[in-house]
Amino acid sequence: MKKQLFLMRHGETLFNQLKKVQGACDSPLTEKGIEQAHQAREFFQENGIQFDHLYSSTQERACDTLEIITNNKSYQRLKELKEMGFGSFEGEQQFLQPQGKEYFENFYLQFGGESMAMVQKRMTTALYQIMAQEDHQNVLAMSHNGACISFLQTIWQGDEADLIRSFPNCAIFILTYENHTFCLEDIIDPSIKKSIL
Repeated sequence: MKKQLFLMRHGETLFNQLKKVQGACDSPLTEKGIEQAHQAREFFQENGIQFDHLYSSTQERACDTLEIITNNKSYQRLKELKEMGFGSFEGEQQFLQPQGKEYFENFYLQFGGESMAMVQKRMTTALYQIMAQEDHQNVLAMSHNGACISFLQTIWQGDEADLIRSFPNCAIFILTYENHTFCLEDIIDPSIKKSIL
């Protein structure tokens, strides 16, 4: 039976606004981030999408976004859904980060951070375990930009150069899960109520 996973990035935070590196560290949602979460809630309501299970990264920005979207329904927090840890780059200005995909593979290990492979392993393991459960038919999982990208890389069917590396806050990745296989069906930006795939 085909199931659906709605994987999301959290709403805009103070560090997003200030263009600071935010991985393992945390900052609160901005007013815009709160509004983005409300827009995501409206998208789900307008499309008649209901969830049987809810999951979130343990980080405040993800939990707060999920709580707004679901009107504080009960959910499970998973460390495996957290953002990539950037080590001593945490809280630095984003322009100090090296550019290019290749730098994200192992660059942050030397600063006490995570590699892309480490993030992929924990994200992939968690999401497959979640969706393999028999009673999980329509699941919402709240995570982060880098963590979502790392997971998408493992299931992407097209040219890797076509995979976007940065998504809007509250982007919704709509995936199907069938026969132990994920397929990316669409990516929605709820602020414009349009697909960005």
